[in-house]
Amino acid sequence: MSESTMMSQVKKTFSLLNQRACSWSCSRSSSSFFTDSDSAGLVLQSHSTDVYQNLALEDWIDANVELQGRGILLLWRNRPAVVIGRHQNPWTECNLPVMRRAGIPLARRRSGGGTVFHDLGNLNLTFFTSKKAYDRQRNLKVVTDALRRLRPGLDVQATDRFDILLNGRYKISGTASRLSRKSSYHHCTLLHSADRSALSSVLRPSCPGIQSNATPSVPSPVANLLDHAPSLQWEELLGALVQQYNTGTVFLHPKGYALSVFKRFCFIYFYLVSEFGLHSALTDIDPTNESMFPGVGEMEVELRSWDWTFGKTPKFTMETQLELTNEQPPARCSARLQMEVKNGQIESCHLDVPVEWLPVRLSGELSSVLIGERFCPHRAAAAFSAVLRSESGATHRRLHRLCDAMLTVMG
Repeated sequence: MSESTMMSQVKKTFSLLNQRACSWSCSRSSSSFFTDSDSAGLVLQSHSTDVYQNLALEDWIDANVELQGRGILLLWRNRPAVVIGRHQNPWTECNLPVMRRAGIPLARRRSGGGTVFHDLGNLNLTFFTSKKAYDRQRNLKVVTDALRRLRPGLDVQATDRFDILLNGRYKISGTASRLSRKSSYHHCTLLHSADRSALSSVLRPSCPGIQSNATPSVPSPVANLLDHAPSLQWEELLGALVQQYNTGTVFLHPKGYALSVFKRFCFIYFYLVSEFGLHSALTDIDPTNESMFPGVGEMEVELRSWDWTFGKTPKFTMETQLELTNEQPPARCSARLQMEVKNGQIESCHLDVPVEWLPVRLSGELSSVLIGERFCPHRAAAAFSAVLRSESGATHRRLHRLCDAMLTVMG
């Protein structure tokens, strides 16, 4: 193809960039926002810090936007939250009692991968493309190249597991992805200044003795960028990532163009970008805006639901020992609890308690009232209440301690 053809494309590109810069300050419907021809290489930033709203926005873009011939980068942050992968077990991945006490929500995303802790010191990047253009290494190169440009002394490398390591050891970014029939998205975290003490306290199991085929997380030592680049400001990081993404999406050598012509195109593009700052375009969006994202609210409601967060857990069994003590009169013994749980509901329950601690009749009653209930301490406590009301004296005290022990192992 000729140089004149290439230069015509340069002019068209910058005409579109100028149109974009002028129009982003106005409200736009999703139909025009995502179907205009200037949406290739679009960079969006969610102004919400709600984990369910941001995950719903991801799902909405994946389900509704035509991604053939265009890419979208979504940048987002959340208030403290724990996010598990689509095929994970929350009871083995996170400390649910600690999270409840701290008011930290749990969310299940639609992509695979492991469990992550989000807070305002962590940046999430979601790269949307067509399924054909799906390339996780290229996406991670956007991040590593941006970091090297910002701080040339940082040793950052993407791994074969699609993580990013600092100094060959510390994980600063983890990856997950989802491929649909025609579209794909790949999202990753980037630890800038996350609360690592909170991270370590919530990313540990709630329940002992669980056996499951759910996807397990792979623990890794982590670090913040700020630990190794103390002067790295948040706005500086965002700007570098946006610039690198725009550069990377434009500078894929197109087939059919002579390399000399392409180099001339790159020279002119860099001149215009540096002269007019067109690389820095970043669109702030509200993921709760139903006029722009019709139906996104329903997606958010589903993501908040118990049926999605816990009910989508792969089937598992739990077998654990319960240590029981009683002060008046002094007594100590061990009991064994076995459960099968499917879709978050208890399918079977067997409780083996020494008869000197509790009559067999009461052990059987406790087991039977749990069948069909959610594997949830609140629901189990409500189910136990009727059995507890039927007893008194020493039997009631021992029964109560047994119920407490069972609720504890249910997270």
